[in-house]
Amino acid sequence: MSTLNNEPVNNAVGHPTRPATLVWLLVMVVLWGLSWPATKLALNVVPPLWLAAIRFGSAGLCLFLFVAARGKLRFPSRADWPVVASVGVLQMMVFTGLGMIAMQHTDTSHAVLLAYTTPLWGILTSWLLMRNAPSKLQIIALITGLIGIAMICSPAEMDWSKPGVMIGCSLLIIGAISWSLVIVHVRHHQWTDTPLSLAPWQMLIATVPLTLFAAVIDGSPSAIVLTPHLLWLLFFIGPVATSVCFVISTEHGRRISVFAMSNFTLGVPLIGAAASVAILGSHLSSLFIGGLVLVFLGVSMTALSGKKKT
Repeated sequence: MSTLNNEPVNNAVGHPTRPATLVWLLVMVVLWGLSWPATKLALNVVPPLWLAAIRFGSAGLCLFLFVAARGKLRFPSRADWPVVASVGVLQMMVFTGLGMIAMQHTDTSHAVLLAYTTPLWGILTSWLLMRNAPSKLQIIALITGLIGIAMICSPAEMDWSKPGVMIGCSLLIIGAISWSLVIVHVRHHQWTDTPLSLAPWQMLIATVPLTLFAAVIDGSPSAIVLTPHLLWLLFFIGPVATSVCFVISTEHGRRISVFAMSNFTLGVPLIGAAASVAILGSHLSSLFIGGLVLVFLGVSMTALSGKKKT
């Protein structure tokens, strides 16, 4: 679960990339990919909304301490509050909350791939909200990606007779669309503070309503049995795969082009799907692999179209 391209456009194009930056970004992609099967394992014990609240609560606390230690902790300016609310509500609360509910009914490999269809929906949201008519390449990318999504969600790939399967797929796609709205907002926002300094507040905005919803829908957290294995999973999902990876993304992601960052993050669903096979024993059918290839082609063409506009 990542920030994808939730960054202001950087100016790294044309500058050499340090090997250390590539190593850190590779670490980030691996950790994000592994967080998907870790989340699936934690959902066996922790209700989905409580898991989402714990994730952003623990990660937000870590980022508050980190930003404060760097002397950059300040209350967001009025100009930045719209993007704080947008990321906190639509990306962190809606996308993650719906995603964790969906993962109770959906295979991890399917979940991570459907979540990373966000750039495809970004073409539509940018068109509808910003009146940015898609280019021919973007139209081809969207059609290609949608065919891949149809293959992955088809009754030949998923058992529609199982309770919650279609609901799970729908929630993942709704979450991806909500995330695409955030990306459009972020790209057009005039930043006052840095994304890193705003991140703790975004996570706080997500944590408070997630906690309230969890208390009402999932019940009391007292039933959660905190074993050493679960504590390790919660530590990995929150402080490591969320806060540490966010720092890596903001510190090193700005040192490469948006196009390169987009291609880097394509590794997350690959690692997530591979890890679900290795850790959870998932099976990747030929139909799923075909859909994965088409989705990847669509997302790659979307990133390429963005590069051509810069």
